Amino acid sequence: MRHRLPLALMFAAALFGAAATIGHAQDAGKVLRIALPDITSLDPQQLSDLYSRRVADAIFEGLYQFDYLASPAKVIPNTAAALPVITDGGRTWTIALQRGIHFAPDPVFKANPRELVAADYVYAIKRLLDPGLKTGGDPALTDLIEGARPVVDAARKNGRFDYDAAIEGLRATDTHTLRIRLTAVDYTMLERLALINTYAVAREAVEAAGPDVLSRPVGTGPFRLAEWRRGSRVVLEANPGYRKIAFPAHAEPAHRALVAAMQGRRLPALQRIEISIIEEQIPGAGLEQGSLDYTTLTGTIVGRLAENGRLRPDLAKRGVGYLRYPVPALIFTYFNQDDPVVGGNAPARIALRRAIAMGFDNAGFIRTFYGGHRANRQPVAPARGGWADPKLLPSRCTIRQRRALLERFGYRDRDGDGFREAPDGSPLTLVQNSPPSAMDREADTLWVASMKAIGLRVTINNQSFSDLLKASKAGQLMMFNLGNRAGAPSGYTLLSLLWGKSPPDTNPSRFRNADYDAAYEKFLQTRDGPERVALARKMSGIVNAFVPFMIQVYPIGNAFTQPWLLGYHPSPFGFGWKYLDIDLAKKRAAGK
Repeated sequence: MRHRLPLALMFAAALFGAAATIGHAQDAGKVLRIALPDITSLDPQQLSDLYSRRVADAIFEGLYQFDYLASPAKVIPNTAAALPVITDGGRTWTIALQRGIHFAPDPVFKANPRELVAADYVYAIKRLLDPGLKTGGDPALTDLIEGARPVVDAARKNGRFDYDAAIEGLRATDTHTLRIRLTAVDYTMLERLALINTYAVAREAVEAAGPDVLSRPVGTGPFRLAEWRRGSRVVLEANPGYRKIAFPAHAEPAHRALVAAMQGRRLPALQRIEISIIEEQIPGAGLEQGSLDYTTLTGTIVGRLAENGRLRPDLAKRGVGYLRYPVPALIFTYFNQDDPVVGGNAPARIALRRAIAMGFDNAGFIRTFYGGHRANRQPVAPARGGWADPKLLPSRCTIRQRRALLERFGYRDRDGDGFREAPDGSPLTLVQNSPPSAMDREADTLWVASMKAIGLRVTINNQSFSDLLKASKAGQLMMFNLGNRAGAPSGYTLLSLLWGKSPPDTNPSRFRNADYDAAYEKFLQTRDGPERVALARKMSGIVNAFVPFMIQVYPIGNAFTQPWLLGYHPSPFGFGWKYLDIDLAKKRAAGK
């Protein structure tokens, strides 16, 4: 699934999430302390930002998960007893669940242990299909699961999803067996079953919560929600009935020391996780003071803790860990294709978007916010299955060429004020939208200066990120800078950002292109290999031709860990919250 990231906070979430891991209670002193931006939802079928996903991922569980240490990424069982048994030429998937897994205690269960059963996954997937929920349904899965389309269409017509309606391709054949029948072979299906939006929920808990379902999570995961003070903090506590697990065993030399250090540890190990809500990057203060067990930074402020890829000597002496690694994510600014100023496929509008994309000081943007990262022109990040062409890099052109492009399509300064009017002579003002953080204000300055250099006037609309997301979903923003972390190794989740059938929560630019849609749908039905890469290359070419996005950068993570934090690995997909531990002796020795 897509994960929405604001510019200034992209890494505070994406990289905290990769490392902040928690687990079952073993020692009251084992409390993990991290910081994140505020969250908006803890309902796995109604998540729209990465921060909420990270917290919800500790509360709920799916049938499958991504291996914490495997590279390339690998799907392994989680609550399922084994990988699916696939028959009927790839169209029928039969999945056996482990027995004895229970939801965390909750009043809705009336003090009775509530076992996880196959019907819980049937209900969860139906919720994912429901067009009336916050994310607007999943059109790809609706067409992929046999019999789902009529139920979803009826829900759109009636305004209510019938959860009791039978879907032939989605059935619990007994209490611990799930059968999924597909309308066609789809090579992303296993990845879909490892993503959080298919995680199990108990129907009685969802219905009892009613409109509060976003803030009353009940799952089978290693943690349960203890406190959520919006804008202040989130506290998770160990699920007392969670099963014991072992740290993943891998033979790769790169993981040998990590695996050896974690052997024999009883996991999950942590009693609580305490998340402080922040809305600005704190330049390493929490790490230096010992108030955070883990922190991530990006851009020029990384230099506070490390220079030229080397940790500051005093921090290295203290045993602080420092890791740099590629993040499977995309930073971009979208153009609303329904907007009367920048939208549409008229040649003049495409030329305007192209001039904006070429005219923006992306090099300055990268220096300021993502120091050392890689510029980008493709909708799939490197090392993903859909990576198109490493030679397809940003084009270079002079300011004169950018101005000439605008002149050619009628964007001229007719009144001599230094700013261009639209081809029909009407006033032309671009509106960029951003949160009011200090880092975002630096981006605002870059926008104004970059566009002024080519004669385009820009105004900045500053609102809270949550308000901007609401406006974005409603199609009310002209342009908006976002980030999206790939939910799956194939890259299909990033490519879905421009699929015409994706709901506005996924396709914020409202891009619709028949050739792109056809290539995307073929991509889903194609094995990883040269043919799939060719399809990704075709989609990249369409994006560059029509410019619904100004694609900017592939992020590089900078993770800093305290010496007492154990088990950390920057897993791109297997977010290992349950694998972390804290060495209390080391922490006490450090006076923390």
